Amino acid sequence: MNLNKRDLPFSQLWNISFGFFGVQIAYSLQSANISRIFATLGADPHNLSYFWILPPLMGMLVQPIVGVMSDKTWTKLGRRVPYLLIGSIISVIVMCLLPNAGSFKLAVSAAMIFGLIALMLLDTSINMAMQPFKMMVGDMVNEKQKGKAYSIQSFLCNAGSLVGYLFPIIFTWIGISNVADSGVVPDSVIYSFYVGAAILIGCVLYTIFKVKEMPPKEYAEFHGIEGAPETKKSTNVFQLLAKAPSAFWSVGLVQFFSWAAFMYMWTYTNAGIAETVWNTTDVKSAAYQEAGNWVGVVFAVQAIGSLIWALVIPQFKSYKMAYFVSLILGAVGFISTMFIHDQYLLFVPYLLIGCAWAAILALPFTLLTNALKGNNMGAYLGLFNGTICLPQIVAAVLGGVIFKTIAMESSIAMLGIAGALLVLGAFSVFIIKDKKTID
Repeated sequence: MNLNKRDLPFSQLWNISFGFFGVQIAYSLQSANISRIFATLGADPHNLSYFWILPPLMGMLVQPIVGVMSDKTWTKLGRRVPYLLIGSIISVIVMCLLPNAGSFKLAVSAAMIFGLIALMLLDTSINMAMQPFKMMVGDMVNEKQKGKAYSIQSFLCNAGSLVGYLFPIIFTWIGISNVADSGVVPDSVIYSFYVGAAILIGCVLYTIFKVKEMPPKEYAEFHGIEGAPETKKSTNVFQLLAKAPSAFWSVGLVQFFSWAAFMYMWTYTNAGIAETVWNTTDVKSAAYQEAGNWVGVVFAVQAIGSLIWALVIPQFKSYKMAYFVSLILGAVGFISTMFIHDQYLLFVPYLLIGCAWAAILALPFTLLTNALKGNNMGAYLGLFNGTICLPQIVAAVLGGVIFKTIAMESSIAMLGIAGALLVLGAFSVFIIKDKKTID
């Protein structure tokens, strides 16, 4: 039997990625609420972008390590599952601590340090839990089904985002307080993190119990590797980068512009819509907290747009054209937020932004994994995570300067800049070349 031609049933493709639903709830709670949490703790809004440096920095360090180590890990639990389990457990613990940074009666500076350490641990553990799902698709799914498998992963990712984004406003609606004492995060946010943590561990355990990774011999047959996969030979990441297929670099350039744009969305949407719709910049006001809840709503609308657009992407005959159109639609969405002053009209641009997000979640990994085979799948995916983390670090470092100069201290103008970055990303799509399969 030629294992390379073996198709997996839909149920197995679903089970491989189901835990991603819970992980993405955690990630969406982080992305939608971090600026709100640190602003509530007392951070200067001019410096909010700097609080976003730690998450991608940790991801850039951790992901290649997880990739290289898991490539050489063969246990009874599996190859990628041990890292998935460890990352999930740490995520659950930190999710219960981070939103309480202002509740321990610490000085503002101490609460900020506690929050930063918790944020660093949370993003590290989320990345550690997230990456194995991408690796398992690369390990277990044939080339013909990878597009479908990553589309399922994109669907579950956006469904998880939808749930996570809506938690604070749902808890506020059922009567849980959305305001708190100065320097304290509201209970609506704290309880959102608690429930998200419970769902995360439940979903991850489902995947662990339902999915059995390939043993070494079967893996070698599936990927056409002569002999057993390497377990002891050291991996030189610089040699891997030198041998990387052109897709690694060309898709990586598109990723640079795309993730920089979304970094500014996560950082400045809260203050931006508070500024243009609620007409406030006072982080202690009830209006600012209402705007914070509405961020969850518009991000949920973005997730709905992503869910819908994920069904449209496979209808394109060319991955490159799908990528280009998706990013242009997202750019239009970002730029149009600058001219909208009604909270419900914001649904339109965020639906368009969701189109870009759907493409960013599915197409880069489809293009890359189809250009890879052999022993170093995890290592390459870990290194490719640098094309996600590095642009976020650059955007965060430059964010304060851009905010003060180009954006003239307007948070909503930062979303316009995000739109310009997506336009650059869209036109960069056309440099992506045909795949070159390597070991």
